[in-house]
Amino acid sequence: MKGGGGRLSSGNNKKKPEEAHATHGWFVTFADLMGLLVSFFVMLVSFSTQDLRKMQIVAGSMRDAFGVQQNSRFAGVIETDGVPVQGHVKSKRNVAPDQASNTPHLEEAGGSGSAASHAKAEREFALASASLRQALQDVPELAEMSKNVVFEETPVGLNLELTDQDGRPMFPDGSAVPYERTRKLVARLAAPLRATSLRVIIVGHTAATVVQAGDDDPLSLSVNRANAVREVLKQEGLPTSQVLSLVGKGDGEPLFPDAPTLAANRRVTITLMRENPPLPPDLQR
Repeated sequence: MKGGGGRLSSGNNKKKPEEAHATHGWFVTFADLMGLLVSFFVMLVSFSTQDLRKMQIVAGSMRDAFGVQQNSRFAGVIETDGVPVQGHVKSKRNVAPDQASNTPHLEEAGGSGSAASHAKAEREFALASASLRQALQDVPELAEMSKNVVFEETPVGLNLELTDQDGRPMFPDGSAVPYERTRKLVARLAAPLRATSLRVIIVGHTAATVVQAGDDDPLSLSVNRANAVREVLKQEGLPTSQVLSLVGKGDGEPLFPDAPTLAANRRVTITLMRENPPLPPDLQR
């Protein structure tokens, strides 16, 4: 048809393609959005004041949550098919960065070697203590006699008090020859003591009693009873070098000072020493 303006118009008005697919002007891609956010946070961090203590707390929390394994590699040269040609290379610096660590040399490690040695000694002491306790529980016939053994852990080591109980003495009166049940009890302790490199101290004690004519005095009796225990351990394979000392104290150190005549004061104490293992000869300076 012809309109008032003299132009022809068709009945079907079609929209342009760009109008059909028009989008909002603020639309951005996800990658651009992430880039803008990262830039924004970087700017915030750059203008902020860092609290070192809080950063350390955050770092510690991350370490506890995910775990950190630290590997220490020492710089040294050892021939694979021969003997070491360089005992310890102090001046060697051509170590690949990915093979280096924060303690490349034993000297630079400071006290870490001592700390590791102490930790190893503590583990060995704990294992030996548990083995001694378990040794008496594994034999049913010694269950009654195990009541004569008192375990006491001290800063020096682990004390095994082989004490007399009313009706169950370890030795006959005035004698240093142990009963057969006492020998079996001490023999059970030899295996766990032999399995460790820790040394032991054996101390004999007596109760305050009147010495009969012909009997040993308390000091001699305590020494002889301690030596009798050592002999049983030796017969069961305990090396003589593992016994650091053998002492008799008579009735001078009663277990119950208020009642020095009690039977429990008659005892032999085996002390498993808490000590670091000796250094190898090549590390002793």
